[in-house]
Amino acid sequence: MSAHADPIPMTARASAPLRGVAEVPGDKSISHRALILGAMAVGQTHVTGLLEGQDVLDTAKAMRAFGATVTRLGQGEWTVQGVGVGGFAEPADVIDCGNSGTGVRLIMGAMATSAISTTFTGDASLRKRPMGRVTQPLSLFGTQSYGRQGGRLPMTVIGAADPVPVRYTVPVPSAQVKSAVLLAGLNAPGETVVIEKEATRDHSERMLAGFGAAIHVETAAEGRIITLTGQPELRPQTVAVPRDPSSAAFPVCAALIVPGSDILVPGVSRNPTRDGLFVTLLEMGADITYENPREEGGEPVADLRVRFSGDLTGVETPEDRAASMIDEFPILSVVAACASGITTMRGVKELRVKESDRIDAMARGLEACGVRIEEDEDTLVVHGMGQGNVPGGATCATHLDHRIAMSFLVLGLASKAPVSIDDGAPIATSFPVFEPLMKQLGASIERTHG
Repeated sequence: MSAHADPIPMTARASAPLRGVAEVPGDKSISHRALILGAMAVGQTHVTGLLEGQDVLDTAKAMRAFGATVTRLGQGEWTVQGVGVGGFAEPADVIDCGNSGTGVRLIMGAMATSAISTTFTGDASLRKRPMGRVTQPLSLFGTQSYGRQGGRLPMTVIGAADPVPVRYTVPVPSAQVKSAVLLAGLNAPGETVVIEKEATRDHSERMLAGFGAAIHVETAAEGRIITLTGQPELRPQTVAVPRDPSSAAFPVCAALIVPGSDILVPGVSRNPTRDGLFVTLLEMGADITYENPREEGGEPVADLRVRFSGDLTGVETPEDRAASMIDEFPILSVVAACASGITTMRGVKELRVKESDRIDAMARGLEACGVRIEEDEDTLVVHGMGQGNVPGGATCATHLDHRIAMSFLVLGLASKAPVSIDDGAPIATSFPVFEPLMKQLGASIERTHG
């Protein structure tokens, strides 16, 4: 059951070929960062293509609470009148980040080096997620944090009045942790250095440079070293948000496994730190071509032409690719179920602490649909059944997780028997137009009584 709405049970069944243009929403990661950096700049930032999912709307509301003027001009078009680095006001009320781990962790970083206190909360799913991975490095700046047992929300963060710069090696690949530290470093004197042994999505580095921060990235023996000079005056920007590859994953994968499908997904980000799913699908034999490659908002983008691929074969995803496709493993496991042979996904332990334990959620749901699964803490193995052979017929628990919900609905489009989910309401957090978009392509998805 969703914390924001009544549960919406849904069912997907074997579908006619998917055809048409799938205009997926703007990138969620970039949308969060555009609002936050816009609020930390001096002057007015103009954003187009902003994802208007609940996660991003909660971040917009939070930026208003910190004193920025955030205005919606039209569909996906917003302005942010910033207050400058170190200019955040203390919020009058609790900041509710809803379902968004990205939102809460980045906002914690952005306010951590200002002399203000903020209490954060979220929905039932977010309140289960660990925040210590962010509050621990933020404490190095002088920030204090007090939360529930296990470092969980609700949590009060007391910003450092006299922050010091830090040098921090990220212990596990996490763009959220890296970004929180970099955002905190903006209001600390001197140079803040973040070292990641394994590269993660680099939207923060790209956007910080775009807003005028002095940021330098180099690769050395110890890993990827990011050096940020603190206390800049960020310049307002015009940000064109590319379309979200994590959202594009759902119509793309649906088209690959529904016979006769042929769709175009325009303007999708091809940032190499986000491209792991498409690399993997091509290795499996997917019919995906990139058309009209170009750059938008500092990010490489292309149009994706996707056709039904009935001869997909299982592959092994290497551990060092996991960070570039961490949100896409649930939908990859659906494609793997419809492929021939075994697909082994390595380096996926981060999925255990997402909106749900995504490894467990997908494993239990796929098993209920007749697919053989193996798993351990850091690996998920799917024994593919071949095109059109997945029995289906189950109702799968979504655990308040939008990606789990959409993944099982896609599975239902290519299963022998319909697949249902207990709650589609969380889909609105990242992909509010998922249902009408998929139906427009021809997908057989419907809301069921509940």
